[in-house]
Amino acid sequence: MERISLNGVQVYPFTSEQQLLEFVDDHKGILVAINAEKILHATDETRAIINRNIGYCDGAGAMMALKQKGVKNAVKIPGCELWLKIVKHFETTHTFYLVGGKQEVIDATVAKLREEFPAINIVGYRNGYIKTEEERAALIDDIVAKQPGVVFVAMGSPKQELLMEAIQERHNCIFQGLGGSFDVYTGRVERAPKWWVEHNLEFAYRLLREPKRIKRQVHLVKYAWWLVTKKL
Repeated sequence: MERISLNGVQVYPFTSEQQLLEFVDDHKGILVAINAEKILHATDETRAIINRNIGYCDGAGAMMALKQKGVKNAVKIPGCELWLKIVKHFETTHTFYLVGGKQEVIDATVAKLREEFPAINIVGYRNGYIKTEEERAALIDDIVAKQPGVVFVAMGSPKQELLMEAIQERHNCIFQGLGGSFDVYTGRVERAPKWWVEHNLEFAYRLLREPKRIKRQVHLVKYAWWLVTKKL
């Protein structure tokens, strides 16, 4: 599949969740969510991380840019939904390893997954507070020993991608970076209601709930200008 460049960020133009699931099963690697902010604020370092891996369209801004580039049937695949689709799709065929969040969050995440997906085989998990190189090495050793088919890391970018790349050097599988998805899944953080999500207004809902986000979201005006002027 040919990738599309958006401000130097290479994005796979998946046209459905099913296409992504089939692709990542055939081409093991690290799934990286791409949204307007990542495209707009891309640096040489973040571009390199994304372009080494599997960047997929996570937000409406990225989806609109892909369509502007000629991918008319490009779809938005929210990462906070995708990881659960991965669990459902591979529940009986792959084993899982989870990293991220506070201890109570990862404990609650694992408990809820085992309740909702009775056949799931979680071979290991730990919180995301890795404080020393020794802890990091021990984690990687454990993952290598247990050979999971899927690894989820919820630590925020680019920290989670760098950890996944370190793991990948010794064990390749399906990886996905999840940011704060464990908090959403366990109800500690509220996601926008369905109507806002379906109308690509999730950013507006979050702004209404957290007005301090205006400092971040004002940059979306620049991104919109890039779309209008076809600078991407």
